[in-house]
Order: sequence, then structure tokens, then C-alpha cells
Amino acid sequence: MGNCIICGTSVDGKICESHEEDAVFEFRGSSPSQLTPGRYYRGTVDGYADFGVFVDVGDHVTGLLHRSELDQRLESLDWEPGDEVYVQVLDVRDNGNVDLGWSIRQREREFRGKLIDTGDSEVLPEEFDDGTEESGASESDESDESDDQSQAQSQAQESDAEQPSPDVEAGELQAAADDTGPADEQPATASATAAGGTVAAESATASTAATDDAADAEPTAEDAPLKRTTIDAIDNQVGSVVHLEGEITGIRQTSGPTVFELRDETGTVECAAFEEAGVRAYPAVEIDDVVALEGEVERHHGDLQIETESLEVLDGEDREAVVDRLESAIEREARPTEIEFLADHDAVTAVEDELLDAATAVRRAVMEARPIVVRHGATADGYVAGAAIERAVLPLIREKHTREDAEYHYFERRPLDGRVYGMDAATDDVTSMLEARDRHGEQLPLIVLVDAGATEESVDGYELLDLYDAEALVIDDSRADAEIADAVSVAAAPSLAGADVSDVTSTALAANVAAHVNGDVRDDLRHLPAVSYWENAPEAYLELATEAGYDETALSERREAVALEAYYQSYKDKRELVADLLFDDDGDLAAHVSEQFRAKLDTELETARENLTTEEVDGITVAVLDTSAFTHRYNFPTTTMLLDELHRRQRDEGPFVTLGVGDDELHVRATESLNVRDLGAAIEAAAPEAGVRVVGGEDGHIEFLPGERAAVRDAALEALDETLA
Repeated sequence: MGNCIICGTSVDGKICESHEEDAVFEFRGSSPSQLTPGRYYRGTVDGYADFGVFVDVGDHVTGLLHRSELDQRLESLDWEPGDEVYVQVLDVRDNGNVDLGWSIRQREREFRGKLIDTGDSEVLPEEFDDGTEESGASESDESDESDDQSQAQSQAQESDAEQPSPDVEAGELQAAADDTGPADEQPATASATAAGGTVAAESATASTAATDDAADAEPTAEDAPLKRTTIDAIDNQVGSVVHLEGEITGIRQTSGPTVFELRDETGTVECAAFEEAGVRAYPAVEIDDVVALEGEVERHHGDLQIETESLEVLDGEDREAVVDRLESAIEREARPTEIEFLADHDAVTAVEDELLDAATAVRRAVMEARPIVVRHGATADGYVAGAAIERAVLPLIREKHTREDAEYHYFERRPLDGRVYGMDAATDDVTSMLEARDRHGEQLPLIVLVDAGATEESVDGYELLDLYDAEALVIDDSRADAEIADAVSVAAAPSLAGADVSDVTSTALAANVAAHVNGDVRDDLRHLPAVSYWENAPEAYLELATEAGYDETALSERREAVALEAYYQSYKDKRELVADLLFDDDGDLAAHVSEQFRAKLDTELETARENLTTEEVDGITVAVLDTSAFTHRYNFPTTTMLLDELHRRQRDEGPFVTLGVGDDELHVRATESLNVRDLGAAIEAAAPEAGVRVVGGEDGHIEFLPGERAAVRDAALEALDETLA
């Protein structure tokens, strides 16, 4: 019987069953059948194949780490033949083939213990080594040792023949002693040599002692403090120990080391610190602490990483110096230095300061290693606007972070159901950000509302974010409410500046923000504003699109394709698909998807037109559609898109209104200016029992109680004359 090296439990051997996966084994057996599935073994890379990596786990035992077991793409592995790696034995097949699994721990010290697997039992490394020495050397080893001794004796004899006489050497040493110091401080090498001792050995001993004394007395260059370096300069310092100073922006506990995310004025890097497997290293260090860190620069699965050797929280003047350095860099780099909008557009220039403030906030979040969450409507305009900001931000994240997958951790688009940032969406965001903070040590994000969130119905959501000091900003083309300006840090809404919003889209605003977030992608953005207009796109944007190589057909195909894809799984960002449609498509993908869009939309339009009723109300032509009876609720297109297209195709020269009346919602489209809030107030006055509520502000829709549907419909028809401008 023995005791488990980790928990001390009495076991047959050195490790209990529950802790086998916490120890790493070095295999000294001779057959695959002697391996124990479930254990982790140290191995060396033997070579690559199309389907995985061959790893030697013993002198005569090789296993396959199949590509399906990797936590990354096979092509991204930076292992070379001969590299030491750690793998888990999953299975040993009857034919001797060994199936290996991935190990997140790739250093011996990340395990809680080490054992030698002899094939028959497990022993401690020191016991295995001692046993080898005590058991006696083999005849071959003895022969080799005898040969070595003979060779050493021969070399010694040759060396003796070359040595000067003791008297001569003693004289030389005495002369040297006279040159270097008092004779009584020098070792008696002459007498030792005369007695048959080795002058060279004695001299070396004296030299070593003198060197040690000198080292104690005065630091050498190697002992001097490391000079501070910056994160953007460590790429060519792999294998070197560096000194970094900055702010802790994230803390993540793994099953092995604790990973600290450190930000300085030039970038962000992950720093692994190991106490023992799964145990928090430097528990006093928290997010936002300013620290000095020293460690070795390494590559971990292709990413730069610091292997932390020391970590110290700074305070006082040392802390202030680092904070001032960080803040100066942010102030210098965050705000765009040049102002150049994509085109001359009155509605855009009306909010010039706000758009630049929004660009500054986004750039600052990237520099501070804060995640950015873009919330946008699940419409073509919303998706294109969100994609514009995404296009600008992702390259900056890649530049600032050393992790290859940083863009998936620090940027996210989350489409909204509707244009109100209500408590449901805000609660979802708060829950996600608190979980990310507590589980992964992330900072609180910047929430960017695009094509949504500009009306007073969103204030409650912003107040919830504010309770946690999470920053929010709004970029929206709708008629916004003044309350929003006080609820968020930036409100880029032209209507708040008194501008006409009839010819502007959220994409036109967001694309201009994106162009100032990252000027390198300006050319990628030129066609996006024109994509977002269903009709009457400003000529300046059409010219930009033409210069970028997009004619009207290409623009409409991309708009329709994005609109269709926005409908399916509307809660997902579909990052790669949307990017393909807007930036990387030669036309085939967009043409194919837009063809489906038109087929589905035309089918629904035909049904709707057959069931449309038309009325004349005080000289106003009103087309009314019963959306609960004559639309497919769970099929494309959405009710709002169907009404938009129906209104565009049915309207005539005079005042024209399209009403969509459902079980509990009323949507209105008009050729004249119409304030839905005024219409809602008139309906409420005529049908006070209907529970009328306006959602989405002046451009929104009206909700009511299902039992009052007829009363609401009649009240809406009567109120149109009063509410149309």
C-alpha cells in the first residue's frame, strides 16, 4: 500500500483513481498495452498527417492525436517534430493503435504531480532514478564505464606530461600573488603542488571563490533590473525575460494556470501565472490594478504569451506614472485627428460632433481592452449599419491583442427584435456581462445601439446599464426623444439636432462613424450607405457606390439578400455570412439569395393585395390590411417589411395611408408626415378601454388589447385627418 501523491489517500501505488488526470506520466514501458487510458503522458511530436499529429509517448510507442481532438485547426499548430507535448491516452486498440486526446495543460508544472509509468506500476521520478543506480550497471554499462576511466587516465597522463615543473609553477603563482594582493591572502598553491596536488583545480577553486565574493559585493549586468519594454515590441523577444508595466484588464482561471490580461499603452497580452493546477495565482491582484510584471515571452498555440515570474501591484508615484502614460496614449490615439465624411450630407454633418464622439468612444474601448457589443435592429439597415462598425473595429482588435481569437472575445453583434432597447434586452446584456466579469475576468463592455434605442421606451434599459457603470451610445436615424441624450454617453441622432431625417439611414450614420474609427477600411465602406436605401438614395451615395464598383443591381441584390438573411435566426449576428454578402462576394451569392427574397416577397404581396380594402377618409386614400388574417405570421417577410413594400407599390399621387391591423398591433405607413404618438393619443381618447400604447416613438407602432381591435381600427381611421401633416 502507498499514499496518493496529491491527496494522501491510501492506494495501491502512487495515485488514486480520482486524481489520475491531475498527474502527468512519463512512459517507460515497451508496449502500447501497458498504457493506461485516461492518463496524461508526456510525449514528443513525431510528425504530421492530413488527419492529425503522431506523438511518441515512449521509446517504442506512438499514438495519433486526431484533428477532431484538437481545440484549434490543425494548420494553426506551431508544433515541430521533436517538440515536447502533453497528451491524454484515450484508448489503446486491440491492434496496438493508440488514440490520443488534447491536453489544455502543456507544461509539466501545470499538473499537480509527476510519476513514471514503468508499464507495470507507477513510481516517483526520484525512486525510479535511485533504483536504476542501486540495481547495478549492465555489463555493457560497466564496459563503457571502464573505457571511460581508461580514457580519462590516458588524458590525465598526457596532461601531466605537459605541466611545467612544480618549482616553476609555484614561482609563477607567487609572482601573480604579488601582483594581485598580499601574499598572506593567497592560497598555498605551491606547497599543494609539491605534495602532488593539481594546481589547475586549486586555482579554479580560488577563482570561483573570488568571483562569488565579487558577485555578493556588486551586482553584475545580469542582476541589474530589467529595462521596461512594451507589448508591441515583444514579438521578436520570444525566449527572453521582459519587464512590462500596465493595467490588468482581465483575469481568467484555467484548470492549469491563472491567466492575467495586461494592457499597456501599445497593446494587450495574456500572462500565465502558475501556483498549482486550478489554483488562483496572485489572489490579491484584481481587474484595474496597475502592476509591474516580469516573465518570459513564449508562444502558446500560436499566440504570444508571457510566462509570469513576478507580479507586483504598484501604488503611489509608480502607479500614477503608469496611469498617466496609459491615459496620455489613449487621449492621443482615441479621437480621430482628421474629419472627412464619406459624402456631403446635411443630416450627417448636423451631428458631426456626436459622430466623432461615438468614434472616439469605440476606439477608446478597443484601447482599454473593453468588449464592444453592437445592438441593432434585425432589418437590412440594422444589419448593414452593424456590419460597418464591425468592419472597422475587428482589425483594431487584432492589432491590439496578441490572442488570435481576440476578435470573437472583444466584439459581438446582437440583433434586436424591434427598435426598442427594453428591459428584456438590457437584462440579457447585464446578465452576460456580469457572467463574463465573474467567470472570465472581463471588463464591462461598451454597448453601441445602432438603428435602435433612440426613444424614451429605451430609458429603463439604459438606467439598468448605468447601475453597473456600463457605457452606452446610440446611432439612429429615427425621430429620437430628448430623454435619450441624458440616458447615454453619446446620442448621434440627427433629429435631436433639428435635421430632416427623411433622407438618412442608420447605415449612413454608422458608416461615417466606422470610417473615423478606422481609416484603413474607408474604401470598404463606400457602398454601404447606398445599400441601405430601399428607394431615393442620395445621389452622393450612389456615386460612391459606383466608384467602388457597385451598380444599382448589385446594390439591390445585397440589400435584399441581407434583408432575407436578417429574418432567419434573427437573434444571431451571422458575422461571416453578412461579411461575405457585403464585402467578399463577386455577386453570385447575393444574386442567389436576393432571388429567393423576391420570390417569397412577391408571393406574400399577391395574397395581401387580394385581401386589401380601400377607403376614402376626408380626401385621404386608406388601404387597410387585416394582418392577423391575411399574412403568414411565421413566414418571410415580416409584417413590417410586407407593409413597407405594399405601401411603396400601392400609393398614388394624393395622400395615401396603409394601415396594418392585427390582433393587438396597428402599423401605419403614410405619404405625408405622420406622428404615431399623436395618432396613438387620438385613438386612446376615442377608445379609452383599449389599453393603447405607442412603442418606438413617432416612427413606431401602436399596441392595444385584442378585444378592442374593432374600436381601435375605427378610431385610427377617424384620427388620420387630424394627425397627418
